[in-house]
Amino acid sequence: MTWTGGFGAACGWLLNKIVHGLALTRISPNVLTFIGLVINIVAAFFFGHASAVNAGRYFFYGGLVIIGAGLFDMVDGRVARRTNQVTVFGAFFDSVIDRYSDVVLFFGILVYYARSNHLRYVVLTAFVMVTSLMVSYTRARAEALIGSCKVGFMERPERIVLIILGALFEWAGVMAPVLWVLAVLSTITVVHRIQYTYWNTKHLVPASEVPKVQAEIAAPECEPVLAREKAELPS
Repeated sequence: MTWTGGFGAACGWLLNKIVHGLALTRISPNVLTFIGLVINIVAAFFFGHASAVNAGRYFFYGGLVIIGAGLFDMVDGRVARRTNQVTVFGAFFDSVIDRYSDVVLFFGILVYYARSNHLRYVVLTAFVMVTSLMVSYTRARAEALIGSCKVGFMERPERIVLIILGALFEWAGVMAPVLWVLAVLSTITVVHRIQYTYWNTKHLVPASEVPKVQAEIAAPECEPVLAREKAELPS
C-alpha cells in the first residue's frame, strides 16, 4: 500500500469512528447540518474582522474553522444512513444550509475587502457569491426539467477547497487569485449547464402546451366516430 493509500485508509477509519460515536447519541442529522452552518459563521467572523495588519493570521484561523465545518458536512449524511434517519426533507435541508454557508463565507470575505477599501475585490466577491448560487440553481432547475444535469466541474466541494486554500495562504495574498479562479470557473459551469439544458429540452413540449398536444393526438380518433354518428341520424 502506498503512503497516500494508507493516509486515505486512516482518514476513512477515523471518520467511521466519528460517525459511529455520533450515531450512538441518536443525534438528528439535521442538527449536525445546522452546526456546520454555525461553524461557518464563525469562519466568516474571522474573515470580516481581519485587517491589513492581521489578515494572514485571521484568514488562517478562518480556514481551519472551515475544515471543522466540513467535517460536519461529511458526517451528517453518513449518520443519517447509519441511524436510519434518511428523509427527503433532510436532503432538502442540507442543500439549503449549504447555500447559506456559501453566502456567509463570501459575505465575510466581502466585509474584509470593504473594510480594507478594496472596491474591486468587493465587487469580485459579490460576483463570485452570485455565481456560486447560480451553479447550484441551474442544476436544480435543470434537473426539474430533464432529470439529471451533472455537467460542469465547479461544484461546492471544489469551491470549499479553493476557499480553504485561499484562507490558509492569505499571508501570501492567495485569496484574491482564488476569487478570480472561482469567478471564471463558476461562470463557465453555469454557461455549460445552460447550454446542456438547452440541447436536452429542445424536443420537450412546454407544460402549458401539453393539453393542446394531447387534444390534437386524440382528435383523429374521435372524428370517425362523430362522422358515423352524424350519418346514422335520420334526415
